[in-house]
Amino acid sequence: MTYDLLIDAGNTRIKWALAAPAAGLGDWLAQGAHMHAEAADFPPALSSALAAASAGAVPAIGRVLVANVAGQSVRDMLAGWLAAPQLRIQPPAIEWFASIAQRAGVRNAYRNPAQLGCDRFAAAIGAHALCPGKAIVVANCGTATTIDAITADGTFLGGMILPGLGLMATSLARNTAQLPQIKPGKLPEGFADNTDDAILSGCLAAQAGAIERAFELHQAVECIISGGAAPYVAPAVPVPHRHVENIVMIGLHAALRSA
Repeated sequence: MTYDLLIDAGNTRIKWALAAPAAGLGDWLAQGAHMHAEAADFPPALSSALAAASAGAVPAIGRVLVANVAGQSVRDMLAGWLAAPQLRIQPPAIEWFASIAQRAGVRNAYRNPAQLGCDRFAAAIGAHALCPGKAIVVANCGTATTIDAITADGTFLGGMILPGLGLMATSLARNTAQLPQIKPGKLPEGFADNTDDAILSGCLAAQAGAIERAFELHQAVECIISGGAAPYVAPAVPVPHRHVENIVMIGLHAALRSA
């Protein structure tokens, strides 16, 4: 038995998932996430997951698909780990996911398809795979928040990029003398009567308002919200939506299954 390995290297975390070749979309044998500062934990965690999945047999990874938006140094680090002899991954099995004109039923209508961030393209593929035949908006709320529109027939139209929830709050704290740093939390009811809640209310309203604007502009019928800040942002979004864990990983899985 060989397994498929999916890696989503974002600006803050490196996420991975292990799946059997015939597994359903998002049906993971194992998964994990590591902050960049804890990235050295990735190889032993993957080795342990492989050993558990193989039930004593010699484990092997047949295909690897990696989306990396964290720069060349992270790519070099991942390439070194994937070359580890115990993983027995042959170089042809490793693909560095990139945005192209069309893949997995999604047509990339960006003016320059290669300029689109590969995480956004993967998220679009994942959203279309989960909602075929529907006009949808996918919001990935991470370090940055990306909000993209996909038509019912699978055309990626483009979207919006804005600072993520944490970046918004941090920017206020760093650039204004009297405003404190806050952590994301529950949206305050009504108008905030203290500074911390006022910052949080404003940042959440900005995130939710951008998603609502995209939803109305696209005349979408569904919205998928994902990313580390999704649990905070989603309750503030007034349009029909659902929270999906790691839509980028879902998209990578759909792309690999269509290959």
